[in-house]
Amino acid sequence: MSEITTLTLHHPQGDIPIYVGAGALAACRPDLATWIEGRTVFVVASAKVRALHGGLLEEAMAGAAQGRGLDVPDGEVAKELGVAQRLWAEMLSGGGKRDSRVIAFGGGSVGDLTGFVAGCFLRGVEFVQVPTTLLAQVDAAVGGKTGINQPAGKNTIGLFHHPRMVVVDTELLRTLPEPEIRSGLVEVLKMGIVSSIELFNRLEEKLGELLAGDAKALAPVVAAAIQGKIEIVERDPTEQGERRLLNLGHTLGHALETSMGYRALRHGEAVAYGTLFAIRLASRRGELDRATAERIRGLLSRFRLPELPELAAGELMEIIARDKKARESGLSWILPRQLGQCEIVANIAESEVLQELEPFLADPFVG
Repeated sequence: MSEITTLTLHHPQGDIPIYVGAGALAACRPDLATWIEGRTVFVVASAKVRALHGGLLEEAMAGAAQGRGLDVPDGEVAKELGVAQRLWAEMLSGGGKRDSRVIAFGGGSVGDLTGFVAGCFLRGVEFVQVPTTLLAQVDAAVGGKTGINQPAGKNTIGLFHHPRMVVVDTELLRTLPEPEIRSGLVEVLKMGIVSSIELFNRLEEKLGELLAGDAKALAPVVAAAIQGKIEIVERDPTEQGERRLLNLGHTLGHALETSMGYRALRHGEAVAYGTLFAIRLASRRGELDRATAERIRGLLSRFRLPELPELAAGELMEIIARDKKARESGLSWILPRQLGQCEIVANIAESEVLQELEPFLADPFVG
């Protein structure tokens, strides 16, 4: 077993330990055992994840009074109100109480759904995040955001409900295909642009090794990305100000996902395109120098993103206007100023965004 890094997220309701590294699930087994001892434990996971990794979690649950599996589909289709309602019903019929336990065992969609379900069930029960995808490990499982989707927009129903602990075992990433690793590394790249030039440099130097999914190579990168997010979340736990910087690439990214029915692009791939658009917008406004813009584009070009289908800029603008991050005063954009520094820019006219969006959709890598 490699060395496990233990990070801590401090928030108004308490402290959350986050275990990071190859073999983290085995390393934190004593803490998990104490948390579940004598309790009814509901494990939310897809059939695929149970088949790949279920045995590891079963070993950690030996002290539970009873363990019940709650099955959900993979991907964004899990984040529907109908799925949440079914889980609540199964938890009630399965003897769920205020002190029962819930474990999210899967990717970001499973974590978002499970946190929402746990936060609402009997006005809130404790849950633990065991993310099994890189995207979930570096982003979705940390910070307390939960949510489900509506046809009109992604994550438009949700609440803040922090997990009791987060177990980030990079050994679980060995079964992921490269596109899933790529999707997660986009969120790492985002953290590099937002707050850490050192993390960006490491991605540039080690991208091939990281895309190969090497658990030991990924562990320090994952820990660094999580630490960067922790520092921002602690300063702004409910996203009233600085935490909005973590939405770099997500405004257009979420619109792309919504317009394609959450099927054609993985979340990280959509965020990559959203980041490319933010670079274009910042460059055209004179807020980002050409050399830095080209450096970021160059790194993103090595990710071998799937091509965008033909999309209507006007339709995307309508979706953007409904974005959950919008305020009554309008939608702000997160724009890079330099590596390691972004800013929240308000009052960008819709006409200006649309003027840049149409040529961007034709060729996203042209500045």
